Amino acid sequence: MEQRPGAGARARYWFDTTLARGTSALVGWLVLVCLAVVVPTSAALVWTSGHAPATFSGKVAAIWHLTGETMRLGGTTGSPARVALSVLLALVALVYVSTLVGLITTGLTERLIALRRGRSKLLERGHVVVLGWSEQVFTVVSELVAAGANQRRSAVAILADRDKTAMEESLQSKVGPTGRTRLICRSGPSADPAVLALTSPATADSVIVLPPDASRGDADVVKALLALRATARGGDVPVPVVAAVRDSGYLLAARLAAGSRGVVLESDTVTARLIAQAARRPGLSLVHRDLLDFAGDEFYPAAHPSLAGREFGEALLSYGNASAVGLIRGGVPWLNPPARTVLEPDDQLLVIAADDDTAELADCAPLVDERCVASPRPADTRPERLLVLGWNRRAPLVLREWGRNAPPGSVADVVADEDEATVLAAYDAGGGLHGNGDDSGDGDGSDWTCVALRGDTTRPETLAGLDLASYDSVIVLGQEPRAGEPPEEPDTRTLVTLLVLRHLERRTGRALPVVTELTDDGNRPLAPLGPGADVIISGKLIGLLMAQISQNHHLADVFDELFSAGGTQIHLRSAADYVVTGHETAFATVVAAARDRGECAIGYRSHAEARRAPGYGLRLNPPKADRRRWSDGDEVVVIAGEGRRGAVRSGGLPLPRRTPRG
Repeated sequence: MEQRPGAGARARYWFDTTLARGTSALVGWLVLVCLAVVVPTSAALVWTSGHAPATFSGKVAAIWHLTGETMRLGGTTGSPARVALSVLLALVALVYVSTLVGLITTGLTERLIALRRGRSKLLERGHVVVLGWSEQVFTVVSELVAAGANQRRSAVAILADRDKTAMEESLQSKVGPTGRTRLICRSGPSADPAVLALTSPATADSVIVLPPDASRGDADVVKALLALRATARGGDVPVPVVAAVRDSGYLLAARLAAGSRGVVLESDTVTARLIAQAARRPGLSLVHRDLLDFAGDEFYPAAHPSLAGREFGEALLSYGNASAVGLIRGGVPWLNPPARTVLEPDDQLLVIAADDDTAELADCAPLVDERCVASPRPADTRPERLLVLGWNRRAPLVLREWGRNAPPGSVADVVADEDEATVLAAYDAGGGLHGNGDDSGDGDGSDWTCVALRGDTTRPETLAGLDLASYDSVIVLGQEPRAGEPPEEPDTRTLVTLLVLRHLERRTGRALPVVTELTDDGNRPLAPLGPGADVIISGKLIGLLMAQISQNHHLADVFDELFSAGGTQIHLRSAADYVVTGHETAFATVVAAARDRGECAIGYRSHAEARRAPGYGLRLNPPKADRRRWSDGDEVVVIAGEGRRGAVRSGGLPLPRRTPRG
């Protein structure tokens, strides 16, 4: 038999039912509860007062007066009409005050909600605007915070179509303390000019447009640049802009939208170029990262009129604590000019130094020990063997860049879970030969052969079937995330591949130069790497490059030159090519030896310390007087190649080169 609900349950149900009738029921209950408390309390105060009226009617009137004052109902005594009018006036006043309080509360609430949503306009000047949200945002913001550490006050405004609170929490956890730099988040689509105007881009020092992680991210970058133009009165973007696209098909549109003061990077091409360069000399990513982040030494212009009339080769040994790498003539940088180039009075030297005012002149020529300068060795032109494990959208670019400098007869084996025809078709623009030896096109580099092998690189049997000892270098690429897979899946597969590869290295007893591409910098400590390995965080270096250009816009041509396909580049070369190993000599001797080869030496990497974090043996811009004993495994960091004599930029579009005078 079903048990009937008790009296308490029925009373609660009846009470809930009355409350559900709406506002009138709530007001009625509020009045009843207040009267039930105020009237008995007022009666007790009147009856216990020594000055209470003697008559019963007088006491009732006193109770009414006290109740009216407490509940703001007037409390006037007299005829019923007079009491009714008093209550009416009190109710009108109550409604007015309540409405006024409600309007004020609603307005404040809406304002607070708008602030939490990030929809208020910035009133800043000289700040940096970051448009978009991706994994690169943490690298960019961290570098901007480091750049603003020596300023009295600085601000970074981030606009993304995300929740403002979520953005602030993510930045706080990933970036950490920001010191004097204020981070200001605004929520909304960056392609909407009205929303973009909230960040006050016209008064900003620079604008950075990040490529979103979505598949249509490049289109969003172009739309954001167009929205930036729409906010400008003259139709052109009034501030320096740095943007990045992944697909070269969007490059021209992005550069046109960015305007004459814009710099647009091809993120995939730059990343592929760095991977291909590091495949020959693992450790190059450490050099690039050290030069690009604001914590290490950077590029600065230095003006020293006393050097006018001297040759650039002499200037290389004219700084004790800085490394000259080029000159700026007519406002245009010229990297690694010929050593016999005569410096003009208006020239500035381009140096790598700790800060913009630390480069000091010092005659370092007496430090050079000519006896320790090594004789030139013949270049190694033997064919190379490259193993590529994995496949993604950057793989064809990586092999194209590798093939540009591959000696004739070189071979690139690709092992991936990809159709063989797809892999070989991607090489048709790479200038190599297919596995059957047929010529596949007119490439920029020498003839090289591509062999496509189908296999899962995470399976031990796949890698065990390869002759790993026969390869000169190995590149491990992360696979593109498949539909429904979490974004961290490519790095997970890469880590598994590295684990198997490391096991096979130990079994064969030969450590391979392995270059690994990861998307998350947090996975770098997890990677099982050997002593000759290198890791390139695909998004981190692009983020560092964007932040550096945004703060040093005049150096955009320098970075364009260093990361271009030809011309001047950064190299890691054996120290035995420059000095006699086994002897102790100053770094000035290395600089002089590199100068004789038409190069600029800017640092070295110690083989003995190559596995020690955080520097991994790398030392950039050491003092010229720094003496050490050089070993066969040491490497020298040089800037080499025929420097292009300054590219005149116009909206990022290539124009004819201008040749400096002299």
